[in-house]
Amino acid sequence: MPPPLLFSLDGIDLDTITAPIEAIRKVNPQRYEMEQLTGIIHADAEARRLVAERRIAEDEWWMRGHIPGRPLLPGVLMIEAAAQACAYLYKVMDPAEDRFIGFGGVQDVKFRGQVVGGDRMIILVETRAKRSRKAIFGAQGLVDAQMVFEAEIVGMPL
Repeated sequence: MPPPLLFSLDGIDLDTITAPIEAIRKVNPQRYEMEQLTGIIHADAEARRLVAERRIAEDEWWMRGHIPGRPLLPGVLMIEAAAQACAYLYKVMDPAEDRFIGFGGVQDVKFRGQVVGGDRMIILVETRAKRSRKAIFGAQGLVDAQMVFEAEIVGMPL
């Protein structure tokens, strides 16, 4: 049985993008195949929470080889999308921070469902701790309101 959501989505319009890809690119450096977010739905610096989306196209680069005939979004890309959402939130919480936040680790990962072409994955991120040398975030991914992954992401300012 999946755990409860990190936070309630009540009052958050999941159909409204508050920061499209162009705004994400001003904060996160990933480009081309490594851009894993397609929009920010909600970012709350005070509550230290963020909701992002990752729309999975029908012709993504990994589909040809990741389970031919039944392409599934690799779990590592789900976690990368969550890490990019964490990095975006880190910068929203502290706009003066000029360091890049790198991927420092992941723990307590559980994959609970599959993600396929045409899906829209909603990513919830909540800051658990933020220090000068490390930030820890809880992250969850949802497709059609069903949890597909959960993890704790560690970010390291570089």
